[in-house]
Amino acid sequence: MDAAEGLSTSKSNMDPSPSPRRRSWTPKRVKGPASLLQLLSIPRIRWSSSNEDDDKIELTRAEVESLRSEIADADDRESQLKARLENIDEVLRYARLSGYLHIRSRWTQLPGEPPIIDDADVDDWLPRFVVLQGQCLYYYLKSTDLSPQESTLLRDVVEVGQLPNFVPEDGKTRYAFFILTRQGLRFECSSSCEIQVDSWVRAVRSDCKLAEAGAEAKSKTSGGW
Repeated sequence: MDAAEGLSTSKSNMDPSPSPRRRSWTPKRVKGPASLLQLLSIPRIRWSSSNEDDDKIELTRAEVESLRSEIADADDRESQLKARLENIDEVLRYARLSGYLHIRSRWTQLPGEPPIIDDADVDDWLPRFVVLQGQCLYYYLKSTDLSPQESTLLRDVVEVGQLPNFVPEDGKTRYAFFILTRQGLRFECSSSCEIQVDSWVRAVRSDCKLAEAGAEAKSKTSGGW
């Protein structure tokens, strides 16, 4: 009996069947419904109401309209830049002479008018892009402008001549000339480049055919003496 009991005891000890304690670990490996819901839920996402959705849609529409407006503005700007480039190309291609000059205007004293106040020392020179093209002088604010601020017909020009050099506040010598119209308006032009001034005087005189008239007047005067 003892041997049998010993055998039975050893057999029971060697029985590989799982004990109740080992079985108790198995259910813990399977997540319950509450745990699954906790894993699937994303607490950071807040579902908005219908009003909030409408606000989001309106915001998106506003952004789209803003982008469309920016695109339209960009297209308009591109068209303007193309027009300016074409204008500059035309000026450089067909103009007899063009360049930046400092300009101011003065009215000459006409018969019967009171004396004009001497304003020769007034520094009111303004930079202008001047173009000699065809039968006209054009004065642009900048070379990229599409339209000139002012113009002078060459047939209205009665005299073109040199002006005394002067030194403005910047200390650089300026060379100057004038263009006088039959209306009594005199355009005074200056530049720090003497060659540029000489080129303008020759070109305007040539186009206005004043050089020949001046030469004839000079020959008559010298012949009289």
